[in-house]
Amino acid sequence: MSDDFVPKWIAWEVTGRCNLSCIHCRASASLDAEEGDFTTGEAKAILDDIASFSSPVIVLSGGEPLLRKDIWEIAGHGTGLGLRMCMATNGTLVTDRVCEKIKEAGIKMVSLSLDGSTPEIHDNFRNQKGAFKGTIRAAELFKKHGIPFLINSSFTKRNQGDVPNVMRLAKELGARAWYMFLIVPTGRGKDIMSELVSKEDYEELLKWHFDVEKDEEELLMRPTCAPQYYRVYRQEAKRQGIDFKRRNLSFSTGGGKGCIAGQVIALIDHKGNVQPCSYFPKAAGNVKEQSFKDIWENSPILKELRDFKSYKGKCGSCEYLRVCGGCRARAYAITGDYMDEEPFCSYVPLKTKGKQESLEKI
Repeated sequence: MSDDFVPKWIAWEVTGRCNLSCIHCRASASLDAEEGDFTTGEAKAILDDIASFSSPVIVLSGGEPLLRKDIWEIAGHGTGLGLRMCMATNGTLVTDRVCEKIKEAGIKMVSLSLDGSTPEIHDNFRNQKGAFKGTIRAAELFKKHGIPFLINSSFTKRNQGDVPNVMRLAKELGARAWYMFLIVPTGRGKDIMSELVSKEDYEELLKWHFDVEKDEEELLMRPTCAPQYYRVYRQEAKRQGIDFKRRNLSFSTGGGKGCIAGQVIALIDHKGNVQPCSYFPKAAGNVKEQSFKDIWENSPILKELRDFKSYKGKCGSCEYLRVCGGCRARAYAITGDYMDEEPFCSYVPLKTKGKQESLEKI
């Protein structure tokens, strides 16, 4: 196994249940969904398996992980193995007692979801009145208990105009980092295909992000599901004549690379399926049938994603392939072929541009 392809970050969907029903949920989670297809003992065995050959960040996710009664036992077991345990929550179930449990279980970082700077915008996105209030209260409780947290924000056409306001609010709340997600249409996200941010607006949002991030000294920032940013920030840094080095959380995947699905990250869903990333609904294997190590090292899907010579369309001919790669999950969602070109990228590679110019001269 190449050092380039060692698992560094694994999202684990410990339950399919959630107390919200958000418009974009990649897991189509709800209170009627399945709890989780493994016992506490099986959960601990999965962590043992992962820790036997690697030491990635483990993000306990869902659904809503706080709905799982044994979540603290699972988290504590991972901490005992030396894994860096984190949690992703919508924030609505956070209390003082939950904060105490988070610290006792050794959870190092918690992520909150904030998709609007006002209750009207956020609650509309989350399909639940009071969701905004819950997120703000959770942030205040984390700050009170000294628990570091980051904020994830997802955007479509319905809330993209609120991007700068959400970023500012995340900073005001005391978040360690803010991640701007651009929707991949999986799960319930398929139902809002017409709301996806256009490729032109996508590019402008990434340029805006660069301009803000280069001068931001307190809040760590990273566009997510937006591998084109690793092209954009190189282009903008060169155009503006600056030497800009992006900062990362000490335990992030880092590396300055765009799509890393199946390369250094993966998702384990609540049925045990291992997917290349959280938004890539195709199983590379199942931890109930084989070890995570075996799946990681031998899955044909994961091997294909690591073979950059096999990338198709303009991604395959792009000079930024190894720093961007195009979103494999979005290519799969839109075209049905995860090796196809990123469908929401407006950039024309130099090779492609050269061919077009040659044809125009004929």
